[in-house]
Amino acid sequence: MGPAPISTAFLLASILAVALLETAAAYLGTRVHLPRLWLIAGTRTAQILAVMTLAMFQAGGLHGLGLDKQSILPGLRKGLAWSAGFAMSAALLFLGLFMAGLDPLMLVRSPLPEGAGQRVLFFFVGGIVAPMAEEIFFRGLIFGYLRRWGVPAAVLISTALFAALHLPAVPITQIVGGVVFAVAYHTGKSLMVPIVIHVLGNLAIFTLSLPVFH
Repeated sequence: MGPAPISTAFLLASILAVALLETAAAYLGTRVHLPRLWLIAGTRTAQILAVMTLAMFQAGGLHGLGLDKQSILPGLRKGLAWSAGFAMSAALLFLGLFMAGLDPLMLVRSPLPEGAGQRVLFFFVGGIVAPMAEEIFFRGLIFGYLRRWGVPAAVLISTALFAALHLPAVPITQIVGGVVFAVAYHTGKSLMVPIVIHVLGNLAIFTLSLPVFH
C-alpha cells in the first residue's frame, strides 16, 4: 500500500507555508547579521516542521507524504540498497573516465567553505537538512499530488521544478537526481527511499570535493 493521495487544500497550504517562511528568512537576512548556512538550516528546518504539522492536522497524518511509521524502516533499507547500486555504478563510470585520461571528480566536485567548522556545518545543512526538505516538498508534495495525472507527467513536472530551483547553473545532476528520486519514491512506496539516496549522494559529493581528493 502506497502513500495516500495529496489533496489540493493540503498542497496549497503547504506551498503557502513554505513560501511565507522563505520570504520571512529573506527579510530576516537583510535585517539581522546571520551566517548564510545558519539561516538556511533554520529556514529548511522550519519548512519541514510546517509541512509535517499541516500533514498531521490537515491531511490526517504523514501517510500522504510517504512517512508513516510502517514505511520508515522498509524505506531506509530500500534507500540503502539503491545507494549501494548507485555507488557501484559511479565507481565503474569513474574508473572508465580515469582510464580514458579524464578527471572524473570534475563531474561532481562542489565548492566547499573554508574552515573545518564551516565545512561540518555545510555537510550537515547541505547533506542532511536540505535534502530532507527538498524530498518532502518536491517528491512528497509535488510528485505525490501530480501522480493523479499519471506517473510520467508527475516525474517530468516535479523534476523540472526541482531542476529550476538550482538555476542558473546547468542542473544536469538535479535532472538525473529528480528522475531517480521520483521513481525510487514511487516504486519504494516510502519517502525514506529518496531521502536516503539524496542524503548519501550529497554527502558523497561533498566528501569527494574535500582538498584531499584534489
